Amino acid sequence: MLAEAASFDVLIVGAGPVGLTLALDLASRGIDVAILERRPAGEPPSVKCNHVSARSMEIFRRLKVSQDLRNAGLPEDYPNDVSYRTTTLGIEIARIKIPARKYRYSDKSGPDGWWPTPEPPHRINQIFLEPILFQRAASTDGITIFSETTYSEFREDQSGITAFATSLSGDERQFRAKFLVGCDGGSSVVRKQIGATFKGDPVVQRVQSTYIEAPDLIGRMTVPPAWAMFSLNPRRSGNVYAIDGKERWLVHNYLKPDETDFDSVDRHASIRRILGVGPDFQYTVLKKEDWIGRRLVADRFRQGRAFICGDAGHIWVPYAGYGMNAGIADAENLAWLLAAHLKGWASDAILDAYEAERMPITAQVSYFAMNHAHAMFEQRSAVPDDIEASGQRGDQLREALGKAAYELNVQQYCCAGLNFGYFYANSPIIAYDGATAPEYTMGSFTPSTVPGARLPHFWLSEGESVYDRLGPYYTLLRSDPKVEVTPLLKSAEAHNVPLALLDIGEPSELDYKLIVVRSDRHVAWRSNTSPADSSGLIRTLAAST
Repeated sequence: MLAEAASFDVLIVGAGPVGLTLALDLASRGIDVAILERRPAGEPPSVKCNHVSARSMEIFRRLKVSQDLRNAGLPEDYPNDVSYRTTTLGIEIARIKIPARKYRYSDKSGPDGWWPTPEPPHRINQIFLEPILFQRAASTDGITIFSETTYSEFREDQSGITAFATSLSGDERQFRAKFLVGCDGGSSVVRKQIGATFKGDPVVQRVQSTYIEAPDLIGRMTVPPAWAMFSLNPRRSGNVYAIDGKERWLVHNYLKPDETDFDSVDRHASIRRILGVGPDFQYTVLKKEDWIGRRLVADRFRQGRAFICGDAGHIWVPYAGYGMNAGIADAENLAWLLAAHLKGWASDAILDAYEAERMPITAQVSYFAMNHAHAMFEQRSAVPDDIEASGQRGDQLREALGKAAYELNVQQYCCAGLNFGYFYANSPIIAYDGATAPEYTMGSFTPSTVPGARLPHFWLSEGESVYDRLGPYYTLLRSDPKVEVTPLLKSAEAHNVPLALLDIGEPSELDYKLIVVRSDRHVAWRSNTSPADSSGLIRTLAAST
């Protein structure tokens, strides 16, 4: 039986973190959204991502959900450190200090304590994160969630898209929308339907991953627990993530190159070697979460009125939550562009900016992740046979390996470059001025106001983050009130382009008196004087000819 088509501005396929973020962002801009999700409402997700980046937390701050997320996850005083040991219960050789969430805003001593952001990163597993986003979306005006509904296909015409789906009861449903966004994961149906193809490296790493319950593990540790505990020994190297900080853990067993069959590797023997326990240690397997790390990026993110976000457009080795966090950045980018067009002040050409901006960034991040995976493999493969030896020889080996592990991995877990350094170099809606944005690495970056870069963060004199004062689309920051901006503001008004004026002091972070910044915190234009052609600048920002 075919139900009558329901109509929305935007139809999202998939209610994971990326789809939910996209829906919340669109709804905050007055856009009517529907989400199709095959799982029952409230069904917990897999134990996947363990980390929300600072950039993602900035997004959640703008959506007024950051504090709810900050209050969830590990116990407030549980160390968020990354610890390197011979085994989970063995000798610690290095520790990357990361504050517990109770001290996250106040503790500036660690390798990411200096970060220029109002929202530091947050260690929280997806099983806690996603339900908070789901409940917020379900209670938000303008968002309708169709759970237990399996999307099948779409058809596009001149005025919109008709999508087809089937409910759990077998009823066929039609949905009408102006735009469709596939946030439906690595096996995305929408990706295939827009003719996009994954390109890259199909196998970078194989990981036998097991979600376990082991109430006695924390009490047996000879050193303080940590959020992530890497075991480095010649028998079996792996990693243990704390899920609830009490008894639930995710154990990653990094398979060797010749171990291509997950089932051929003794799961329980590997877990015991990683933990450093004997056959008497009791634990319960809650779920098998085996995965293959890949480096794949779609060759297109859009066809007509249909888009893809998150894992639907890119998948790679999921270090430090890069995959989910990149998807959340996709969602923020696409949300304001869709809203700008749907609100009528930007032409449909503004939608070209999504692929032009996000595709190069995801390709860059995919290489960062893959190269780091290779470097970690080399380090695991070179663990000395006598790393656990007592005496001076063992101490020297552990000191050397600990130093190397710290230097390699602090850039992964305290990745300032990936958070703050990337920039949009070839966008149709950014007014470039010929300056080159600073290069960045995984762990380092240089703050910059070069158009396309992230606006350097600073605190206003009232103790408020400048990001909290940005408008929903464009904001003109003025550090010198004597600079005349009336023609620019009048031009924006004449073109119906929302451009809010924010007068600030003269913070050292800004090297120009006038900066136009987008709601996603990327610089769109800068100058020390008003533009000679205000109308031309506004047309660029609105993608109008």
